[in-house]
Amino acid sequence: MTVATERRLSIEGADQQLLAGVNDSHLTTLARHCDIRVVLRHDEMILSGPQADVDRASPTARRMIRYARLRRPFDAVDVERFLDPPNGDAGDAESSAPRQAEVALAGARRAIRPKSPGQEKYLAAIRDRDIVVGIGPAGTGKTYLAVAAAVEALNRKRVRRIILTRPAVEAGEALGFLPGDIREKVDPYLRPLYDALEDMMPPDRVRRSIEDCVIEVAPLAYMRGRTLSDAFLILDEAQNATTAQMKMFLTRLGLNSKTVITGDKTQIDLPKPEDSGLLEIEDVLRDVEGIDFVYLDDADVVRHRLVKEIIRAYRESER
Repeated sequence: MTVATERRLSIEGADQQLLAGVNDSHLTTLARHCDIRVVLRHDEMILSGPQADVDRASPTARRMIRYARLRRPFDAVDVERFLDPPNGDAGDAESSAPRQAEVALAGARRAIRPKSPGQEKYLAAIRDRDIVVGIGPAGTGKTYLAVAAAVEALNRKRVRRIILTRPAVEAGEALGFLPGDIREKVDPYLRPLYDALEDMMPPDRVRRSIEDCVIEVAPLAYMRGRTLSDAFLILDEAQNATTAQMKMFLTRLGLNSKTVITGDKTQIDLPKPEDSGLLEIEDVLRDVEGIDFVYLDDADVVRHRLVKEIIRAYRESER
C-alpha cells in the first residue's frame, strides 16, 4: 500500500504569479511529471502524493521558489529541465545561469540567458572569440543565442550591421518547384532566421533594419566576393555548406567583425555528406588561435521535452 505524504514549502517573498506560471503551467508541469498534487495556498507550496514522488519533486519546487524570489523568469520547459538536469545535478538558481552570461535586449519578449552549462560556454565563447563554431543537435539554441548576441552587439554599437546566412540546400524538395521569384524561393530556407530576429526586436524595427541593410538575411551564395567589416556574421545550417563555400565564407571576415558558425553533423543534406565544410573545418581550423569550437548535446536541448528523447532515441538507433 502506497502511503501519501504532504510537504509544505514556504514561498514567502516569492512572486506567486511567476512561480505558478500562466494558467498555473509551472505547477501543472511539476505535478504531471512527478505524479503528485501541487497547490499554492497562502504563503506555502503544498506537495502531496507518494513519499518517493514528493521527494523527487521537492528540489525542483525549491528551485522554482528561489527563481520566483529573485524575480527571474522561467517557463514550463525550464521546470522540466530542473527535473532532469545535466549530469544529474540540480544546482541552484544562482549558479545555473550566471548573470554575466545573460544577453540584455531592450525589445526582447523575455530575458535571454543560457539554460545549461553548454549554452553558458557557447555564449562566453561568442563574447571572447572572433570566430566561434557551435556544433550540436536541433533545439540546443545554437542559432537563437547567436542571433541574440548579434542583436546585442548591434544595440551596443559594437557592429554596424548583422549578416545572417544559410546554404539554400534542397532537402527532399527542389527549389525549382517552389512558386515565385528567387527571393520567394529561398525565403522558406531563411525563415528560422527571421523568426529568431522577430523574437528579439519589434517587427517594424526588423523590417526597417532589413530595408536599410542594417540586417541582411541572404543565401550563402550571395556572400561571394564581399568583404564584411564592422559586422556580426552568422552562418546557420553550416553542415550543408560545401568545403568551397565554407572557405569562401570564412574569408569574407573584415576588420572589427565577428563570426558564428552553427551546424548539426547528424543532419547533412548534401549529396555526399563527406563534402560538408563543417566536417572539414573541425580538422583544418581546430588549432587556429582565436577560433573556438563549442559542442552542445541533448542535455542542452531547450525545446519540448520530447525533442531530447527523440535525439537520444536516434543516437541509440545509429549506434
